[in-house]
Amino acid sequence: MLTTEGPLLTIDVGSRRADTADVDDVLEAYIGGRGVATRLAHDRIPFDADPLAPENRLYFTTGPMQASSMSFTGRTSATAVSPLTDGLLSTNAGGFVSRNLLGTGNAVVELVGASDVPLIVHVREGGVTFEEVPDLWGAEVPAVTDYVEAEHDLGAEHVACIGPAGENEVRFACIMTSETRAFGRGGLGAVLGSKGVKAITFDGDATPNVEIDAEADEIHREAATSDHIMKRQGTSSVTDLANEIGSFPTRYFEDVRYEEFEKINGDRVEEKKYKKGTCSQCAFACKLPTKDEAAGVETEGPEFETIMSFGGNCEVDDIVSIMQSNDLCDRLGMDTISCGNAVAAYLKAEDAFGDDELIHETVEKIAHREGDGDRLAEGIHRFHEDLGVEDWTVKGMTFSAHDGRTLNGQGLAFATANRGADHMYATFYAYEYPLVDASEAFEPAGLSTAKAEKLVELENKRALEDCGVVCRFSRGMMTSERFERLFDADFDDLLAVGARVVELERHFNNRRGFDRSDDDLPYDLPDFESALDAYYDARGWTAEGVVPDDDVEAGASVDYSSLCESSNT
Repeated sequence: MLTTEGPLLTIDVGSRRADTADVDDVLEAYIGGRGVATRLAHDRIPFDADPLAPENRLYFTTGPMQASSMSFTGRTSATAVSPLTDGLLSTNAGGFVSRNLLGTGNAVVELVGASDVPLIVHVREGGVTFEEVPDLWGAEVPAVTDYVEAEHDLGAEHVACIGPAGENEVRFACIMTSETRAFGRGGLGAVLGSKGVKAITFDGDATPNVEIDAEADEIHREAATSDHIMKRQGTSSVTDLANEIGSFPTRYFEDVRYEEFEKINGDRVEEKKYKKGTCSQCAFACKLPTKDEAAGVETEGPEFETIMSFGGNCEVDDIVSIMQSNDLCDRLGMDTISCGNAVAAYLKAEDAFGDDELIHETVEKIAHREGDGDRLAEGIHRFHEDLGVEDWTVKGMTFSAHDGRTLNGQGLAFATANRGADHMYATFYAYEYPLVDASEAFEPAGLSTAKAEKLVELENKRALEDCGVVCRFSRGMMTSERFERLFDADFDDLLAVGARVVELERHFNNRRGFDRSDDDLPYDLPDFESALDAYYDARGWTAEGVVPDDDVEAGASVDYSSLCESSNT
């Protein structure tokens, strides 16, 4: 089986110490990316760790495909205990940092401890250095990358950093790379901020010589030559379809259609797009560099989820206003879905839907925890009672689009996902719009054992992609046969890796108190409880959604004693 190569590099930012350890056993069992980080996090982070305390560990990982020149591989994974959901969470970002991380010669970079002085951690092929940067504390993301380029001659593609939101431990703060690409959803920017780390940089030429099947070249050619609307409009291209079938949350989830959607859809985004944008090595080029000279805004996006959160859910019908919200979140370092929905909740409480000036003012206040922004920074689950609005979250994470009230299988997927109400954990929505062949599609309405079993398969496959690390938008090109050839393994064995990752996440969260009661929705779906039973049965978990301890394999035979004072193995 094709796996990532290299050691685990553990960096204690409190003691300013860096050590390496052989983790070949973990790499062989979990490939790379999310899988390797989940195994290490499960074994090395105390089950009762405070997400914002020094004992939480933050992992940056790549996969074996980053050693190739194949499209859909310009991504990097990050994993830690989430300050938003309080569970183990992985997220990944596009851009160009993945191959620079790989170039350091490390398979995994792990941060632990906390610094009492703001730091930039520089990871190089030859070692680690620590730079004290108190004057950068408070800087927005572009200022950080400008500093690194001026002082170290490294471009934005070498940098993962936080903005003011991460410093202020906003629970949905992002880690940003290439300035506009986000490790979004879950608040890992707050974890980096809690460690006193403003940025981490990666550079080196130690990329392993991994033999990749010639299939990679064919996938690259297909990505380059395909005529796909996402090349022109990115994910904003789905706006019309989502609105038509009633899957476009509006006015803080009061409605599932927005009557002004045509003013903020993919056509409007395409009108503002001024050049192509892509991730490292990818010929698909679905990114959206946009600008409006009259408003003086230049950004990347908005993608569909941002159009939903800052558009429909805030009742905004001006694409430029949404671009400005998108730009603010990128510069300040916040997840656009969580931030937009938090602002929408505030607008509902204030009876102020559509107030552009208030929206942008509130985004700034959240990042700096000023005034009402301080409580909004805690996330909807923690502040909804204070505002008198409904709690539109699962496990503390607010909903993305693809509304489960219409797409019932996606609703079940929101409920079961270990990281909360995130559409990318299983991408069940693609089978209910549908965005797949009719032979694979499900009717949107209703739940069944068949949908529950399909959900298990999709969660496992998405986890496998995150071990790879392979972009979700490779759907249709990364077939099971191609996975087998590229990873030199039977597809069922590869899916079993994905299943182990999902199970480890669930087991860690179970030990933190998560159970069936957390797999819930703020709305009713027909046959939801029986579908949940079928999902647990297919997973082999208890009726309470708990992984039996005996089912969790023992940790890999690696001596962590010199690196880890507290361990779960």
